Amino acid sequence: MRYLLFPVLLIFLWSCETKKEAKTGNFSTHFENTKGAETATYLQVIDFYIRIAKEFPQVNIQTIGETDSGRPLHLVTLNPESDFNFQKIRQEKLVIFINNGIHPGESDGIDASMMLFRDYATGKIELPENTVIVTIPVYNVGGALNRNSSSRANQEGPASYGFRGNAKNYDLNRDFIKNDSKNAKTFAQIFQLVKPDIFIDTHVSNGADYQYTLTHLFSQHDKMAAPLGRYLDKQWRPGIEKTLEASGEAITPYVNVYNRPPDNGFSQFMDHPRYSTGYTSLWNTLGLMIETHMLKPYKDRVAATYLMLKTIIEYSASESTTIKELRNKAFEEQLQLKNYPIRWELDTTRNRMLEFRGYQADTLESQITGLPRLKYNREKPFTKQLPYRDHYIASDSVSIPKAYLVPRSWDNVKEKLDLNNVTYTVLQRDTTMTVASYRITDYKTGTSAYEGHYPHFDTRTESRIITRTFGEGDLLIPTAQPAMRYLMETLEPTAVDSFFNWNFFDTVLQRKEGFSSYVFEDAAIELLEENPELAADFREKQQSDQEFAANPYAQLEWIYERSPNYEAAHLQYPIYRLLK
Repeated sequence: MRYLLFPVLLIFLWSCETKKEAKTGNFSTHFENTKGAETATYLQVIDFYIRIAKEFPQVNIQTIGETDSGRPLHLVTLNPESDFNFQKIRQEKLVIFINNGIHPGESDGIDASMMLFRDYATGKIELPENTVIVTIPVYNVGGALNRNSSSRANQEGPASYGFRGNAKNYDLNRDFIKNDSKNAKTFAQIFQLVKPDIFIDTHVSNGADYQYTLTHLFSQHDKMAAPLGRYLDKQWRPGIEKTLEASGEAITPYVNVYNRPPDNGFSQFMDHPRYSTGYTSLWNTLGLMIETHMLKPYKDRVAATYLMLKTIIEYSASESTTIKELRNKAFEEQLQLKNYPIRWELDTTRNRMLEFRGYQADTLESQITGLPRLKYNREKPFTKQLPYRDHYIASDSVSIPKAYLVPRSWDNVKEKLDLNNVTYTVLQRDTTMTVASYRITDYKTGTSAYEGHYPHFDTRTESRIITRTFGEGDLLIPTAQPAMRYLMETLEPTAVDSFFNWNFFDTVLQRKEGFSSYVFEDAAIELLEENPELAADFREKQQSDQEFAANPYAQLEWIYERSPNYEAAHLQYPIYRLLK
């Protein structure tokens, strides 16, 4: 019998390998089955992840929340230890979160992530032991179900794809602060559940032609917590770039130009909190968007995205200890900040030279308009040094209060705080406090609809110290918490993506009471007689402003706004700052 042992062992090993092939061979993706010509439909994507989750215990799929399509979001987690308790995972491992299909016509990440999760699960490639990866397979479910072959006018493949707008026609990559969509509300819940160290959003770029298949858009490092931002700029991004290029795939920063060639250089796109990486960086999460180039073949774009995801995962795993330490330090140091920058502008004095691989841009006569048109000549590639500007400086800042006070009537604010795991106290009785109060002194409003709003911008305020009684049920929100940056970006009215600028408080911009000139004239005379300083200011205004002096209603309006009749709620920002 001992002579039969070796052949039996061979048969056993062959049997195991055959079973393994049978076990893993049924998980080819629709992308692979069509030789890179097509992307999976929404139902094919979800079915794929359900099947690998059933087969491999290290993969978990769960449904969370709602989307505007009426379907839930799915969250897929891959942990070699088959432990899916995020509270425990975060303490032990690096958590990397991949978001796919925010714009379903940009489907490269959907297909790449399916293959990546399968290859990790089957052991074709090895996931670093200290790392857990999670993904939303398709974030914009409604857009993915709205499938077509024509809406991406400038894109090479796939054969059909989803639509950019979601079921309510929102661009979900503008909705991370305002949370108009159910998708965004559920995303906030998922993000607060996962609390990732790294966030990756997969996209396809537009704007110019060049040699690269891959471009990247990392979170703007200057606006992140200082030690973490420096690490992103000096170590993490360069390390990923070098590792990727060593694999044979060149990459460049997102080419932020439109209707002009990039030959004279370009600047980094500023990811305000409305965008995915701008939002996730508020919690000191390192982030980037992968932007493949629309004019490259779909098969190549998916392969490049797969390589980029794998590179980020493996490089970040090697830096896991540093990343976690710097994130913890960022949370600690932000509690010591006295001021917070709320507006940024490009630093045009600082450039770094970028070796760029482009195509010659020619100017031709348009056969349609007869006017000059831009045409890239792929027969004339070039490599040259271009100036790249990726530094921003704070152009305005505010002091960080001890807390904010939000009257209970503003339940639209409370909803957002709850979604984002913000800690607050509900006042149990009426309480009088000395607080800083903002009055809106100026603002501009967009003249075209933008993502369901007419947002404000260039908002200006004046502040004064008042004593005010806050009622039972009002919210007291301390800033000394992990959500501090989120609070500053949303509750400070002059911040770019503040709740004020997103029209949350537009009712305070409209007066509810007024006056009739023929009645108020007598009251105005009496008011000026009783207030000599006011009368002097009024006469000076009459003499210095001819337009004002020629407008009787404007003059009465000026007096009315300084009278006891003028309603206090008009232009009064309804959120207050507790300074100490």
